[in-house]
Amino acid sequence: MKELTYPFDGMDILRRRKKLRRALISDGTVRIKKKIAVLGGSTTEHIVSALELFLLNSGIEPVFYQSEYNRFYEDAVFGSPELDSFQPDIIFIHTTSRNLKYLPDKPDITAEEVQQLIDEQFSVFRTVWEKLKERFSCPIIQNNFELPLFRQTGNYDCWGLSGQSAFINRMNLLFAEYAVSDPGFFINDINYLSAAIGLEKWHDPEAWYMYKYAMSTSVIPDLAYSAAAIIKALYGRNKKVIDLDLDNTLWGGVIGDDGVEGIELGPETSVGMSFCEFQRFLKKYKDYGVLLAVCSKNDEGNALLGLRHPDSVLSPEDFVSIKANWESKDKNISESADELGLLTDGFVFIDDNPAECSIAEAQLPQISAVNLRSVDQVMYELSRSGFFEVTSVSGDDTRRTEMYAANARRAAQQKSFSSYEDYLLSLEMKASVTDFQPLQLARITQLTNKSNQFNLTTRRYTENEIEEISRDDSRIRLCGRLADKFGDNGIVSVIIGRISENNTLEIELWLMSCRVLKRDMEFAMLDELVRICREKGISRIIGRYIKSPKNHMVAGLYGSFGFTLISASENGDSVWELNVSQHKNKNHVIKVN
Repeated sequence: MKELTYPFDGMDILRRRKKLRRALISDGTVRIKKKIAVLGGSTTEHIVSALELFLLNSGIEPVFYQSEYNRFYEDAVFGSPELDSFQPDIIFIHTTSRNLKYLPDKPDITAEEVQQLIDEQFSVFRTVWEKLKERFSCPIIQNNFELPLFRQTGNYDCWGLSGQSAFINRMNLLFAEYAVSDPGFFINDINYLSAAIGLEKWHDPEAWYMYKYAMSTSVIPDLAYSAAAIIKALYGRNKKVIDLDLDNTLWGGVIGDDGVEGIELGPETSVGMSFCEFQRFLKKYKDYGVLLAVCSKNDEGNALLGLRHPDSVLSPEDFVSIKANWESKDKNISESADELGLLTDGFVFIDDNPAECSIAEAQLPQISAVNLRSVDQVMYELSRSGFFEVTSVSGDDTRRTEMYAANARRAAQQKSFSSYEDYLLSLEMKASVTDFQPLQLARITQLTNKSNQFNLTTRRYTENEIEEISRDDSRIRLCGRLADKFGDNGIVSVIIGRISENNTLEIELWLMSCRVLKRDMEFAMLDELVRICREKGISRIIGRYIKSPKNHMVAGLYGSFGFTLISASENGDSVWELNVSQHKNKNHVIKVN
């Protein structure tokens, strides 16, 4: 829903929230259901209303628990029957500078006294987090702190011992250090958000005095949108690709008319400098695992010349797909998605022509189109959009462009073989299929939340849950890594099974990255699973297919493995069984370590 993507009108969202909610609930979208506990240090009703809209728009259907006013500490530390029975999937602690109780309050305070206040205040929040972690194995999201609007001592407030701004900055640093040390803790950065919006607009003392809202009601949707970005990232709802026009998007001018020497790119002009900055901005996204692609009405030769301009920050090698032709842009986006094995809902399309953006969105409603009116505007929109929210960074993220480029080389080689099996053998594939290792847990968690197409149950896990599973003797866990002569694909497949009664293994999760589809990695995983089951005396394996809007490609997977269909539901779900003793190895092209 366009009204709920950045930039949006916050007050309009609050006015029309009931109507927007009805439209979202009735649009037929199949959403994942999540329970979210909101523990507030101030009034949270409007925050929850806005948060629900943004999550529904991202494919997540939330159910909320709300603490009573300013009872976040009591609910967390002492518990409540309602919260305990709710068993949240995510906890959002909504506190602000209004909840800081140990601020320095005298001008002659000593450094030792300030440090004691810092320690006492941080201890309050650390106790909250630790108590919640003891009772619930779920991610915790916590606001950091906005700066005050009023400063009695002027600039001294940001550095003096008695300065409240100085105190808040130190608290924010302690929060950041805690987040680095705890993979299940995430910061909703209202310090940045309030600065970006402006403290005069953020603060509204009247809203506090009358309704106990800790910020202006007009900025509540901004806060909720920021928190929703973290939640949707945790559940794999991020975008994956930035698909870019070229002329007047990556450089100034039209290369077909002006020639490579006539486009504006580089330090000689202000326009050229701005496009270099934009390219550097995009390259940082690539470094975090976002894929870059080109979608331009242009001759391919001209496009490559522009990308090889001596002042170009981006080169052709930075892109996983370059579509420079005279086809419609929605067609090119669709073809890029097919070639990459991705869905178009993972694409953000950027073009300086608003008509092209409008046409692409009309033909492909799942994409997000951003009209570039100026370089600074598009960078700000991307940074506020939440399209590429980062909650963790793995080695596979930083090598993602390299992996997809290697896929393109594999596809090119395939054309020279008449036999597909000969082609697979030519890749010289090697797989490592092992139990979960500690260093792999972040990537495994990421895969469980980002893999949608080859995912038989689409169950999602937090890193804390994966850590618990890795220590559970009643589980069989497999993590598959695949490499070939073109490169290492990293961790690409995960299986989690629970050993139940009657020598049976029930598969809870089976997924594989779309990067390695049609390489027989699923057979290598199956063969290793069966081998381990035989070692443990397990005689049968039960597999479930739970239908989702995106996983229809694996609806018949268990049948192709040799499983027998036990039951099938009208909604498309099915249950399958394999007699372990009758299985014959199916992988003949991958060497498994």
